Amino acid sequence: MKRTEKEAFVEDFRSRIEKAPVFYLTDFTGLDVKAMTTLRAQLKEQGAEYVVVKNRLARMALAELDIPEVSDALNGPTGVVFGYEGVVEPAKVVADFAKAHDEKPVFKVGVLEDKLLEAAQIVALAKLP
Repeated sequence: MKRTEKEAFVEDFRSRIEKAPVFYLTDFTGLDVKAMTTLRAQLKEQGAEYVVVKNRLARMALAELDIPEVSDALNGPTGVVFGYEGVVEPAKVVADFAKAHDEKPVFKVGVLEDKLLEAAQIVALAKLP
C-alpha cells in the first residue's frame, strides 16, 4: 500500500467508527474467503459490515478518536464489525456464524456508545431476543 492509500484507509476507517454506534473487533483466524464472503453478506442484511484491518492502521485511526482504549486487542488477524442499524443484530450474526464455523470468528472486544465491551459481554448481547 502506498502512503496515500494508507492515509485514505485511515480516514475511511475513522469515519466508519464515527458513523457506527457499535463496533466489534474479531479474530478471524481459520476462516477462508468463501466463509468471509458469507459472513459479510449476512451482516449486510442486518445493516452492518465486516472489514479486515491492518492493526497499525487501525491504531492510527483510533488514536484521534474519543473512544475507550482497544489497542491491546489489535494483535493478530483483526476484522471489525461495524453495526450501523442495530447493536444486537451484528453480534447475533457473528455469534450464530461462529457456531456453524468451528467457533470462528472470535470476539476480542467491542465499543458500544463509548463504552468498552469485553468478549463475554458481546456474547451475552448476542443472546438477547
